[in-house]
Amino acid sequence: MNQLPGSGLNDVVTTKIPVVSMANWRAGGAQRRDFAADVVEACHQTGFLLLVDHGVSEDLIKRYFNALQMFFALPAQTKALMAKSKSRHFRGWEAIGAELTNNQVDYREQIDLSAEHSPRPADVAPAYLRLDGPNQWLPEEVLPGFREVVTEYFDTMVALANELMGVIAVGLGTAEDTFTRRFGERPLGFMKLISYPPTPSGQAGVNGHHDAGFLTLLLQHGVGGLQVENERGEWIDVPPRDDAFVVNLGEMLQAMTGNYLVATNHRVITSAQRFSSAYFHGPDLRASLEPLDLDPSFAQAVAKSPRHSSAGFMAKREQLLDGSEGLAGAAVPIFGEQMWNYYLRSYPDLVSAHYPEVPAPG
Repeated sequence: MNQLPGSGLNDVVTTKIPVVSMANWRAGGAQRRDFAADVVEACHQTGFLLLVDHGVSEDLIKRYFNALQMFFALPAQTKALMAKSKSRHFRGWEAIGAELTNNQVDYREQIDLSAEHSPRPADVAPAYLRLDGPNQWLPEEVLPGFREVVTEYFDTMVALANELMGVIAVGLGTAEDTFTRRFGERPLGFMKLISYPPTPSGQAGVNGHHDAGFLTLLLQHGVGGLQVENERGEWIDVPPRDDAFVVNLGEMLQAMTGNYLVATNHRVITSAQRFSSAYFHGPDLRASLEPLDLDPSFAQAVAKSPRHSSAGFMAKREQLLDGSEGLAGAAVPIFGEQMWNYYLRSYPDLVSAHYPEVPAPG
């Protein structure tokens, strides 16, 4: 791969997801620089890749998915002990149909959790600062070891995502710690533990969308269903591989790179029971999304590519209610605003229940 920005690859049409080996980064030297350039080029062209040789132990993955499946096998009344409706920070379990994507119901059951920081007052302003707070957990005796293994896996995802952010920084021609310095003192990574029943006809496990954060690390558990929309509007299957993490970019990297790295539309439609786990890497809620100071060749490459220059962002809740399409939004300057827009868009009833003073859109 190893192409320079603006090297004429803007007409490439994605038919399969690139595979990259983290071993090439860890080898050091010229191999490390070449790997960083290849990853950024793959992210520029596709926005998705499969990461192998990532170093996450098979034992941890096995223990984590065993705990995940044991949780979803519990009776609904037990899972409801940590119902998301109880959390003003929007953490916890939710039944099928609780989340909206593009104002359409997602057909999946899930747990949401994030990095835990001390909560601020419920009326703090700006409102996005209310997202900091604790997770919800079941009593230890209900599912022994669940909290411990989930926390271990979360911390492992944070470390791997931080390493990947260094790869991308180097591939963009900036210092390896560029994003670390932007992430601030209270980074807010976010994770979903997901159970997808077979998708009913005409619906989606999760509807087409962009991710809100910087990058996503997704682990599929043997069953496919994840699809990526390519440059022609065709849906490309992402194969489930036990040895690979799916890596895709969020809208924050799109904003900070002036659309050189774009978030790619994706969805899930599955014909069989499917389990997955998605970690979304994010900075301090107050972190600025001001564009990076990149070599002019990156902006020139964007200008030459209609796909990149016209790439949009997920619409706000009020835009969706006004009939706008799902990618009709604009970039926002602060990470917390991006996340608050996500909750307004995806959980309007929960926002109203916990924060009735927040004006309802529409």
